[in-house]
Amino acid sequence: MRECDRVFIADNIELFLCPQCGGDLVFDSESLSCSGCGQTYAEDDGISSLFWPNEWDPAKEDVTARIKSFYEKTPFPNYDDFDNVGSLIAKARRGLFAKLLDDQVPAGTRILECGCGTGQLTNFLSIANRTVIGTDICLNSLKMGSAFRDANDLKRAHFIQMNLFRPAFKPRSFDLVISNGVLHHTSDPLLAFKSIANLVKPNGYILIGLYHKYGRLATDLRRVLFRLTRDRMKFLDQRTISGDISQAKRDSWFNDQYKNPHESKHTVGEVLGWLEETNFKFVHSLPKTVPFENIDHSERLFQPDRLGNLFERLIVNLGMIVTGHKEGGFFIVIARKMGD
Repeated sequence: MRECDRVFIADNIELFLCPQCGGDLVFDSESLSCSGCGQTYAEDDGISSLFWPNEWDPAKEDVTARIKSFYEKTPFPNYDDFDNVGSLIAKARRGLFAKLLDDQVPAGTRILECGCGTGQLTNFLSIANRTVIGTDICLNSLKMGSAFRDANDLKRAHFIQMNLFRPAFKPRSFDLVISNGVLHHTSDPLLAFKSIANLVKPNGYILIGLYHKYGRLATDLRRVLFRLTRDRMKFLDQRTISGDISQAKRDSWFNDQYKNPHESKHTVGEVLGWLEETNFKFVHSLPKTVPFENIDHSERLFQPDRLGNLFERLIVNLGMIVTGHKEGGFFIVIARKMGD
């Protein structure tokens, strides 16, 4: 276990619980054990492993093993060989959303990223004196994030292997929970949302990114064409041929977008139902729910934005057919957990 993770777990043991039974955990400097059921959780190749499998009815589909195997072989997003803190900051802040997030999440915020992949966002957000825990089911991805963290001395970023359906943290522990591009790769996105929403403090925030039902249509069409031509038409997706990123990153993008074994698609209207079920209030979305209103550098992500009515949201949904393909047919919703 990395020293910074060891110190963090020892100092914050009250945050953790046993993902098997929900009991309190005890830390002995090398492993975690449950004071209730006695289960021990050791590290795996330097990463604290608090993964516990789903225990669902056999009749319920569980794609966890397939998704885990896929991302163990093709971690996403990959790092470029020359990446360091400076290049990570520069590349992240070139994207408007990452820049707004970095500018507006205060120092001292405790953040959990569920499904952090290779940990680029976890590492990036930790730079400005925030405590960020990145969790994922895939060890190879976590090792990449941890290696970058260690090489760049980012002491406030931490990485733990965890199944988001069986959280290793106590309810109401985080100011902000992020799950960006993850829930649509699970067997039950609503159940996954409920699981991580429970980890948000009252008046804290959740941020989720999902594939859009209409915005994903262009990607679906390209996927069919790639399959029929045995991937000979990659030029249809500019990221797969861009000279601005390494071959490893191009391959990582292509596999994630077009070879993933499972994905679902959603709309803001559907997510609004999730929020109502879990006592969250809509705050913001990207793109906005009101047509023809663009996001710019003055946007306040955590201040309530007007929620478009059904007709306005329909127009935005239809517009995603044309514009959604630019970011893989993706949308983001930010919501605040209501106080007790």
